[in-house]
Amino acid sequence: MEGGRRIMMNHGIEKIDLKKKFKKYYNPSKKVPEIIEVPSFQFLMIDGEGTTESEGFQNGIQALFGVSYKTKFLMKKEKSFDYVVMPLEGLWWADDMDDFVKGNKEKWKWTLMIMQPDAVTGDIIENAVCEVAKKNDLTVLRELRLEAYTEGLAAQMMHIGPFSEEHQNIQRIHDCIQEKGGVFNGKVQKHHEIYLSDFRKVAPEKMKTVLRQPFVKA
Repeated sequence: MEGGRRIMMNHGIEKIDLKKKFKKYYNPSKKVPEIIEVPSFQFLMIDGEGTTESEGFQNGIQALFGVSYKTKFLMKKEKSFDYVVMPLEGLWWADDMDDFVKGNKEKWKWTLMIMQPDAVTGDIIENAVCEVAKKNDLTVLRELRLEAYTEGLAAQMMHIGPFSEEHQNIQRIHDCIQEKGGVFNGKVQKHHEIYLSDFRKVAPEKMKTVLRQPFVKA
């Protein structure tokens, strides 16, 4: 894969790390917001509503990672193609954006997603879902989809710390967009977070989260 970071394994298969290949999208400045143009990537996705503590949210994470790791296994076995599974990402919005601003989390809507290499096809994903379903009775597995997502023009920065302290950096991103003559509709250009740390295992003060807000020129 041209331009990508490759790790040569003992068995001769190169392991590709897309997070390093697309570093500017996954390792932004933690000091100031930056403006980028995000191209189209394909993601394994699932939609839902409610808090991060809800059963639907937790099952969605389990389904995404279960199928993503099974897909990696099938790609390596059947296609001799190996790669690092990408981190969890989330798009967030609400039907009434006041609920989003005021923190009425039970009314928040989300799309959880994990980027997949271009070589991954719908057939491979379908096979992976079938394999995961043999051992996990997750009804949400049938709700997963493989879909291209094009974000376009966006402002982003790295947030270090707990989710509860994101507001200041989110405001800095919004201020940056306004300074650049941009506008956004929170239900169309959705708030985007990339969870570089496993928030189930990493101490809140050490968590790394990419905060991103797509926008359009006014």
